[in-house]
Amino acid sequence: MKVVVVGGAGYIGSHTARVLARHGHELVVFDDLSTGFDVLAMGFPLVRGTISDRDALAGVLRGADAVMHFAAFASVGESVQNPRKYFANNIEGGLALLNACLEAGVKKFVFSSTCAVYGVPEVVPITEQTRREPVNPYGVSKLFLERALEAYSGAYGLRFAALRYFNAAGADESGEIGEMHDPENHLIPLALRAARTGSPLRVFGDDYPTPDGTCVRDYIHVNDLAEAHVLALHHLGESQESLAVNLGTGQGHSVKEIIAEVEKVTGRAVPHDIAPRRPGDPPSLVADPSLAERVLRWKARYSLHQIVATAWKWMESQPLPRRS
Repeated sequence: MKVVVVGGAGYIGSHTARVLARHGHELVVFDDLSTGFDVLAMGFPLVRGTISDRDALAGVLRGADAVMHFAAFASVGESVQNPRKYFANNIEGGLALLNACLEAGVKKFVFSSTCAVYGVPEVVPITEQTRREPVNPYGVSKLFLERALEAYSGAYGLRFAALRYFNAAGADESGEIGEMHDPENHLIPLALRAARTGSPLRVFGDDYPTPDGTCVRDYIHVNDLAEAHVLALHHLGESQESLAVNLGTGQGHSVKEIIAEVEKVTGRAVPHDIAPRRPGDPPSLVADPSLAERVLRWKARYSLHQIVATAWKWMESQPLPRRS
């Protein structure tokens, strides 16, 4: 298939592009590079443009069989502080992309969704039947596009896969690409940076109703996510059914457990201090991935140790951040 990877110069999109290529698909990366990096898209055709640019989308979608959408902003904390930014890009931009797909005749759409659509779940691990009640603007924006996909599927025959993944982490085993955010707001690279530089990691809250008081999350390797996206694309090629599935390992790890694993992998201490809880952070988010295992024949392969080790390999290859 010819696949347009929207946001393919970002973290998850760039890893998925490589997996698509390994499966023999033709692909084009479409990215405005506002949060992505051209180095992550190296080796693939890169078209610069925004998801709200109708003309640019029309050109890149011509002749495409499918779209993968990774171009949403994805920081919970920032979404609370600046919801206008998230609603403009993730909702208005997302609708513009859907409409461009309809106009171009693209009928297969793989959507990078999130466990944040569930909000604070009553039961963990989380199944797809859990009520979708997001507690932050980021989750709201993703749920809106899921609802739009459901409506477009019924009205226009657009088939979709909404992949609700949990905490993406790690890097490609080659060490050639990995996580690049500016600013960085994900726990594992921040903990690795603290080990590397000695600058303290800020831990948001140690009084949650969890075994050690810190937030528990389901960390999944980025290449496991990439494989799931390709399997979802194949599902849409073989089936008339749209789907929404959780992507996670089914096992949660607390912030303190992540710190301990980073110390084990690096052989260095992770200095850290405790700050108040952040608004919009649920205590525990852990997937029940059994539906994805059954429907897509997909299962996470990487352990937490492998996640941290590949992320560390990538970070060690990068220049040290400048001190302010």
